Amino acid sequence: QVQLVESGGGLVQPGGSLRLSCAASGSISSINAMGWYRQAPGKQRELVAGITSGGSTNYADSVKGRFTISRDNAKNTVYLQMNNLKPEDAAVYYCNAKKLSLNYWGQGTQVTVSS
Repeated sequence: QVQLVESGGGLVQPGGSLRLSCAASGSISSINAMGWYRQAPGKQRELVAGITSGGSTNYADSVKGRFTISRDNAKNTVYLQMNNLKPEDAAVYYCNAKKLSLNYWGQGTQVTVSS
């Protein structure tokens, strides 16, 4: 089992920044990739950014140039730096870990973008 705990969500004004953190624990060996997904009310959960064990990253087109995913292997933590936030970025953000054929999810952290 892999446990994921997110933190860092909150309320921010448009144009502001937030950094989300996801701490992984448990059976974390052989995790292939980690990433951030988000789900807004009435919408499907979507991939925001991902990072492989080798450090390769990918981003949704809507966040390219504004969001950066990174990882600290020593702390077993993945980060999502979100800059120039827009109202349409508001959602519950979920951390995801892929291990073999399994997906693990955190509990989610709310990001609200409003003036």
